[in-house]
Amino acid sequence: MEISGVISALVIGTAVGALGRLVVPGRQHIGVLWTVVVGITAALVGTAIARVAGLSDTSGADWTEWLAQVLLAALGVAALSRVNGLR
Repeated sequence: MEISGVISALVIGTAVGALGRLVVPGRQHIGVLWTVVVGITAALVGTAIARVAGLSDTSGADWTEWLAQVLLAALGVAALSRVNGLR
């Protein structure tokens, strides 16, 4: 993977993680680094799900792919926040 791919993954992961964090109501008990990690993971998994479902090859914006990524990030943020909140 080239440096531009790494930077793109970080930027997209940060955006997806932040959007996922905004979707989850209340205070989250995780830091910025975990938000980025959850966002990157959600972006990769959401893209894979969209490709398998045949939703990622559109002529315009891939809204279904973005929706899958943000929903997965929200689930990841909520789960991680819950685990950290129980400590």
